[in-house]
Amino acid sequence: MDRALAGIPAPFRGALGEVAIVIEDEPSDEQLDENDIEPGGTLYGLYEGVPRTEWGADWAIVPNRISLFRFPLEDDFPDPVELEAEVRRTVVHELAHHLGIDDHRLDELGAG
Repeated sequence: MDRALAGIPAPFRGALGEVAIVIEDEPSDEQLDENDIEPGGTLYGLYEGVPRTEWGADWAIVPNRISLFRFPLEDDFPDPVELEAEVRRTVVHELAHHLGIDDHRLDELGAG
């Protein structure tokens, strides 16, 4: 994971200090349901928190986190080089959510 994170480009790299990255075996049923993932669907990572664009001066900053789901990632990317690339892509995608970029905009940018 360290190699994957080391390759994260700016401005995403700067946002790494604002989120905790945790590794979980797989997403919970609640996480799948809340994100409209169909039964049998796959979720590699998930941003949970308040995007930077929604922070207010009078708000207490809530801990932000990115969960990476080990079993789906390892199942779909058994090659270590491909796994590293997918972890990097997933973290960048979730950091984009932290920066206030939604899925529609990520698709427009070709990073969806």
